[in-house]
Amino acid sequence: MSQLNQLELQNLRHLIGSHETAYQKLSTYAQQATDPQIKQMFQKSAQDAQNTKQKLMSLLS
Repeated sequence: MSQLNQLELQNLRHLIGSHETAYQKLSTYAQQATDPQIKQMFQKSAQDAQNTKQKLMSLLS
């Protein structure tokens, strides 16, 4: 992969932070949910956000 310029790096960091925030919020919502289907939906969405964050972070190495 070619070198990232400053703007691309800044955007990538922003995306990583956004996915981390989404993961934290969705995990909290899942913990608070009482309906099993809603709980499962939040858990899956949280895991998807975490997976995307990891993929984005791999672009930095």
